[in-house]
Amino acid sequence: MTGRFAPSPTGDLHVGNLRTAMLAWLTARSVGEGFLVRVEDLDRVTASVDHERRQLDDLRAIGVDWDRPILRQSERFARYHAALDRLIDAGLTYECYCSRREIREATAAPHGPGLEGGYPGTCRDLSDSERRRRRAERPPAVRLRADPAVRLRIDDLLAGPTDGTPGDLVLRRNDGVPAYHLAVVVDDAAQGVTTVVRGDDLLPSCFGQLALQQLLGLPAVAYAHVPLVVGPTGQRLAKRDGAVTRRDLVAAGVSDERLVTVLAGSLGFTDPTMGPPELVERFDLDTVRRLGRAPVQWVDLQRSLT
Repeated sequence: MTGRFAPSPTGDLHVGNLRTAMLAWLTARSVGEGFLVRVEDLDRVTASVDHERRQLDDLRAIGVDWDRPILRQSERFARYHAALDRLIDAGLTYECYCSRREIREATAAPHGPGLEGGYPGTCRDLSDSERRRRRAERPPAVRLRADPAVRLRIDDLLAGPTDGTPGDLVLRRNDGVPAYHLAVVVDDAAQGVTTVVRGDDLLPSCFGQLALQQLLGLPAVAYAHVPLVVGPTGQRLAKRDGAVTRRDLVAAGVSDERLVTVLAGSLGFTDPTMGPPELVERFDLDTVRRLGRAPVQWVDLQRSLT
């Protein structure tokens, strides 16, 4: 049984990311599970090894450790393409020629979107001649042909029972890069991941990932979606909200020990003397569940840190 944390190396982790990483680690370690870190660097344009190194350093600084060598998605494209080929051969996909602008315009139209999940289905039923014409204009992405009548349910460990539909997910971008939803499903199965703890913003993606697990004959995982840390505007925490990374805080005189204490306090721990080993000993997911579903305010954490 294995938990994981899987950041994208496109910048420093902020306090909200570190809180989620700590919760994922505690959830696994407190019941004797293994724990992995996976680097989701599918997009080599935005990802960098420097960001990866800094992220791993930040995780170690708050006591998060892992059991196996780091797996990098950029090294696993052949596995993702093989999984996609199975879906294509089974007739479960279609080519999509829409640009992001076209999708935005279609979903903003009075009668859009036509399919749950944000994509209006523009390319879902093109004729062969229409596909040939569009293919001459731009290379296609590949989407899942989901059944809009099918609703799936997850029993989220924090959010509780939640229903939704997969939607016509992008499985491969038009530049040939495998998409996040496909890669994460393939990797969770390959690594034996059983429990995924991540931010609330990813809850809607569960249903597409559950559908892909079923279609590819892969084991399902348990999900726990934790409320986000948000800035003053109520949006997810970002650089614009000030000193939000561990490095920012260290530069301002906040020790790693203090950061661990404040993150632990936001997860329901009341004893400020506990370090990571004691946190593992005392952790109970029910405590986090009782905190409710409201986002965590950065201003409250900031006040505790200073």
